[in-house]
Amino acid sequence: MISIDRFLSDEQDPKAVEKVIGKLNDLLTTGEELLYLAVQKKPAVNLLPDSIAISNKRIFYCEPGNLGLTMNFKDISWKSIKEVSFKEEFFGSKFICVPQHGENIVTEFIPKVQARKLHQAANQQLEEYKEMLRQQKLEENRATASPINLNAQPFAEIPAPEPEQPVIQIAEVVEEPEDETTLKLRKLKTLYDKHLITQEEYEAKKANILDSL
Repeated sequence: MISIDRFLSDEQDPKAVEKVIGKLNDLLTTGEELLYLAVQKKPAVNLLPDSIAISNKRIFYCEPGNLGLTMNFKDISWKSIKEVSFKEEFFGSKFICVPQHGENIVTEFIPKVQARKLHQAANQQLEEYKEMLRQQKLEENRATASPINLNAQPFAEIPAPEPEQPVIQIAEVVEEPEDETTLKLRKLKTLYDKHLITQEEYEAKKANILDSL
């Protein structure tokens, strides 16, 4: 059972938190963990506040129904989210979720402190998901990449490189000294394989080197 104490640190409504956590406990999947919970605080009557919960797999939107007798849950996974943001207003903040497809999901009257932490938690999970996709793409690119130097032996005849190593270095497969252009290209590829530069930077610098020939 999830303890509610750590979700009350920013003056969230205890009754709302207890009700939402009790329901969410049954919805979490294996390996899924709740990271933050924000509770709406309307300026006048705040009897049935909405809540937004962040887990390491998705965002939950929790809306009371039937005068508080039921609770409606909607969720959106990180792969379906383009970005998140918040906008501070006179009464609290708007928390905005921009999906990959469809209309923005906007929740008003989130207390400002909670909105900032909600945004921070969501943004961190979104960045971690995007980084995981970048790593997967990088591994796919490594699996299909060919050596840069045209004088190298055919790719099929060269042992596959170790996952943590750059694509096969020319000095290991040819006895001739490298010219300046080849050396620059190899150093650039090494920077890219070590994640020190982005793919866009790699392509741009590679084009500049080739254009200078």
